[in-house]
Amino acid sequence: MAVLRIKEIRDMDDKTLKEKVYQLQAELVKENSTSRRSGKNINTGRINELRKAIARLLTVLKERGAS
Repeated sequence: MAVLRIKEIRDMDDKTLKEKVYQLQAELVKENSTSRRSGKNINTGRINELRKAIARLLTVLKERGAS
């Protein structure tokens, strides 16, 4: 998954944004569980990137008024 830029996010429709949020949250859960199972943070940069991308998507959804 590449980094999502705000311009790309704003070009998406609400349905696509919601689907993308769901996908990224699932991926974040997977990364967190992998990190916790191993006992050390393997890919903290990826976890931070996912969290920020989810926040961007949710921000745009909230701006549009679509929950």
